[in-house]
Amino acid sequence: MIEAFDCKRCGHCCQGEGGIIMTQKDRARLADHLGLSEEEMILKFSETVNGKIRLKSKEDGYCIFFDEGCGVHPGRPDICRAWPFFRGNLIDKTSWEMIQDYCPGVNKDAGHEQFVIQGKKYIRAEGLRQHDPEVAPNALITEDD
Repeated sequence: MIEAFDCKRCGHCCQGEGGIIMTQKDRARLADHLGLSEEEMILKFSETVNGKIRLKSKEDGYCIFFDEGCGVHPGRPDICRAWPFFRGNLIDKTSWEMIQDYCPGVNKDAGHEQFVIQGKKYIRAEGLRQHDPEVAPNALITEDD
């Protein structure tokens, strides 16, 4: 079997303001990893936009914790854990094709069908599928199959 994704640690997925929405589980995990209370972590490193709590970005557009790699990798939010297996990339072949220019870890030789199979398996195995559009990142709200 050809692997559909193999992270190259390029950091491209860590750039882009506003995408790192944190669920309750994410906030607790990250606060614990940082050795802070959840309230302290939220005050120092996040902002609330449209009712959702997200990690702040630096002036260069990268996540506040990015510095030649993820500075909080074991405590990172589910949205980070799920990349590139986002809803759009799983349901839309064109989206999958577009991310290949952006993410060197996506293996085009595996094909979209295999990307979908492996992605859904990974999302299920890691418990990353979200259900609540009020608080969850939209990219993780996927079908049950």
